Amino acid sequence: MPHTQLTLREYRALADVRYHLRRFLHASEEFAREAGIESQQYLLLLAIKGMPEGQPATVGEIAERLLVKQHSAAELIDRTEARGFVRRERGEHDRRQVFVRLTRTGDDLLRRLAARHRAELRAIGPELAAALTGALATRDEVRIER
Repeated sequence: MPHTQLTLREYRALADVRYHLRRFLHASEEFAREAGIESQQYLLLLAIKGMPEGQPATVGEIAERLLVKQHSAAELIDRTEARGFVRRERGEHDRRQVFVRLTRTGDDLLRRLAARHRAELRAIGPELAAALTGALATRDEVRIER
């Protein structure tokens, strides 16, 4: 990793990105709390629904998407399954495989929460995009901008 001296403007740009991301994450936590679930449970539902095409939602894949250990993902799935939002299903061809699917209740909850998240992202999106643009600008671009 190259050692680069950052300017005060670059520090401010990075801080601005962090601030806008944290604002969105804070709103996300509030939306989940208001819906009566853990924010991690919302992220689980979103990860399942948003898996890349052709990639099944297994405990391992979910752990990867949530950036947690596999046993932590399994515990989260247990808690969410107990609430009736997801269910585990054995693979048809290989019974050792276990897939995690949304229930109708989980899908309905996700739809409502995702709509709120999208609205929030649209509201802060321009500020976040500007912050990212500022943080990614090279020093030559910053000089031209002045």
